Amino acid sequence: MTKKSAKPSKEAKVKSNNSKKGETTKDLKEKIKNEEEKYLRLFAEFENYKKRTTKERIELYKTAGKEVISGLIPVLEDFKRALNPETGKFDDADGINLIYNKLLETLKGQGLVEIQTNIGEDFDSEKHEAISQIPAQKKGDKGKIIDIIEVGYLLGDKIIKFPKVVVAQ
Repeated sequence: MTKKSAKPSKEAKVKSNNSKKGETTKDLKEKIKNEEEKYLRLFAEFENYKKRTTKERIELYKTAGKEVISGLIPVLEDFKRALNPETGKFDDADGINLIYNKLLETLKGQGLVEIQTNIGEDFDSEKHEAISQIPAQKKGDKGKIIDIIEVGYLLGDKIIKFPKVVVAQ
């Protein structure tokens, strides 16, 4: 007795492989086409995002100081009122002090904070700007701040003006 092979013949294999390949190729081409469309949409979306954020950034730069300037206008108006029109000078010291306090409060409201620097404190180049060095009178004074010329300011957590100090050397 001869056994019949349960395996399909080579011709049957080729035909079934070709039909599978034909369907697979079509499927793959369609998948590629879909992926290309997704890619193009994503690329266009990203380009639009870049344009939009660039435009927003430019607009932010244009209006970033608007709030501060709007807060300073009343201070400017107060200075105009305090100025004597006949002499062109400020006559009232109390008025100038009031304007100074108003300006200070406006700037504090925008997040400006004075950096507290004390004489005798260690000099830190990350926090201070040394404008002069003077020989130390005592050994313990070396590297210490011996005079504060100008105070510094923080805006948020960032130093926008370093305190100018004299350091003992």
